[in-house]
Amino acid sequence: MNAKNLFLHYVTFDTQSDESSTTCPSTDGQRVFAEFLTRQLKDIGLKNVSLDKNGYIMATLPGNSGNKNLPTIGFIAHLDTSPDMSGKNVKPKIVKYKGGNIVLNKKKNIVLSPEIFPELNDYVGQELIVTDGNTLLGADDKAGVAAIVSAMKYLMDHPDIQRGTVRIGFTPDEEIGRGADKFNVKKFGCDWAYTVDGGAVGELEYENFNAAVAKITVKGRNVHPGYAKDKMVNAIHLAAEIIKSIPKDARPENTEKREGFYHVTSVGGTVEEAHISIIIRQFDREKFAHAKQWLGDLSKNVAEKEGGTVIYDVKDQYYNMYEIVEPQKHIIEIAHKAMENVGVKPIVKPIRGGTDGARLSFMGLPCPNIFAGGLNFHGRHEFLPVPSLEKSKDVIVEIIRTVAEMRKN
Repeated sequence: MNAKNLFLHYVTFDTQSDESSTTCPSTDGQRVFAEFLTRQLKDIGLKNVSLDKNGYIMATLPGNSGNKNLPTIGFIAHLDTSPDMSGKNVKPKIVKYKGGNIVLNKKKNIVLSPEIFPELNDYVGQELIVTDGNTLLGADDKAGVAAIVSAMKYLMDHPDIQRGTVRIGFTPDEEIGRGADKFNVKKFGCDWAYTVDGGAVGELEYENFNAAVAKITVKGRNVHPGYAKDKMVNAIHLAAEIIKSIPKDARPENTEKREGFYHVTSVGGTVEEAHISIIIRQFDREKFAHAKQWLGDLSKNVAEKEGGTVIYDVKDQYYNMYEIVEPQKHIIEIAHKAMENVGVKPIVKPIRGGTDGARLSFMGLPCPNIFAGGLNFHGRHEFLPVPSLEKSKDVIVEIIRTVAEMRKN
C-alpha cells in the first residue's frame, strides 16, 4: 500500500467542492470518498475511526512506546479538490520525465512545458503523475491524504518504530474556505498537528496571509438613456472605476513573497446596482487592518464623487498562524529535523494563501503545514513527482519517530 498507488486510486473520486452549496460537505462526491476512506482506515487497523454527518474523518494510531508522557500529535489533509476546474473523470498518466515538453493531450495540443513551468527542470529523471489535459489532477490534497494513509500503514507494519498516540483527520470543503468550520478540536485531542497540504518537496510553512473578503454593492440611478443628462448614475461605471483605482502593484499577478494584494474575483450588475467581490490578503496584521479600511474608503469616495452610494461589507476569513505557532517553535524544529533525517532539504517560507491549519491554530490546535509534493495546483497543468509524494510519507513517519525519541531523551 504505497502512497503512489493510493493516490492513483483516490483521484478517481470526484470530490470537487461547491461554494454555492449550503450543505456540509458541499458535494456528494466528498461523502462517497469519505465513506471509502473510513472503511480503508479500519481495514489497516486504525482505532476510533469515525465519520461524522458533516464529512469529517478522524482516526487513531495507538502509541506503542509505553511512555505515557508523549504528546499526541496529528496529521490533517482535505478531501475536496478546487472548484476552479473539473475533478470528474480524472485520468492520470505516469511519465518518466526526460526533459522538454510533456504532451498532455495531443488532440487539443495541450502541453506541460518547462518554458512556462520552469520548476519541471527540477524533476528530470523522475517519475511524474500528470493529467490528460481535461481536468485537474487532485494532488491538492489527495497527495496529502495518500501520504498520511501510507504512513499509517507503514507504522502499523513496523511496530519496531517507537511512537506516541497519533491522530489523523480528513476535512471537507477546504478549497472553499470551510474546512475548519465544523472541525472538533476537542474531539481530535492533539497537542499539535500538521496539515499535509503543501507543494514542492521540502516546503515547511508556518506563516500565511491574514485574509478577508469584501463585498461591495454600488448603487446608481437609472434613467432613460435618451434623457439621462445630469440625472443618470451608472453603477457599472462606478464599479469599473473602483476596480481601476486599485494600484497595479497591489494585484496578485504583480506581488510575491510577503507582499499583500487585492484580488477582484467577480463583478457584475446593472445601471441601478453593481456588485464587486474582492479578496484582501496581508501577512502583517496592521497592514491587514489598513488594507480593509483603505478599500472601503476608496469605494465610498469614488461612488459619492459621481452621485452614487456604496455598501461596503468586509468579513475576515482567517489569520496568520505565525502568531500561534512561532511561540511554540519546537513544533517547527521537529518537522525541520525530520526532513533532514530523511534527506529532504527544508524550505521554510510563507504560504501565499491559507490552509485549514491557519484557522485550526486559532481554534487551539497549533498546525503548521508540510509538503505533499504536488505543483501547479487547480489546473490541467498540475503534476506530482512520485519521489516527492513518497518523501512526504517518510517525513510523517520520521516526525512521529522523532517526537518519541526526543521525549525519551
